Amino acid sequence: MLKDLIGQGFGIDRDFNCAEKILYGANEAYGLGLEKGALKMAAGFGGGMAVGSVCGALTGALMVLGNSFVADKAHEGTKIKDLTKELFEEYKKEMGSIYCGPLKSKYRTETEKCNYVVLKAAEVLDGIMKRERKI
Repeated sequence: MLKDLIGQGFGIDRDFNCAEKILYGANEAYGLGLEKGALKMAAGFGGGMAVGSVCGALTGALMVLGNSFVADKAHEGTKIKDLTKELFEEYKKEMGSIYCGPLKSKYRTETEKCNYVVLKAAEVLDGIMKRERKI
């Protein structure tokens, strides 16, 4: 699924940021059918929205969840809120933080960049998508 795709180097040749890797990769792995205009919305979310806030890999995953589980708007039910909480809680349990700054300090290397951080977000997202979409 997405973790395998990213693990094979998806996005490296295109110099994607972490949010773009997740969204563009999920579009391919899950067959979301998103057009380029929708995919470009991930551009400003890399590096914790460029200020070290919530990890871009997680914000990219949120875009995937919204696209996949919201018919019209968030307030139509609690599903997106529940899935968002699950994504963040599971990721934090595995990685120790959801924020870019601490994650970069702990996991980023010059050669691998934030690949481990992105792979972990892809793994958590894969689990949710497999269970909820039966893919």
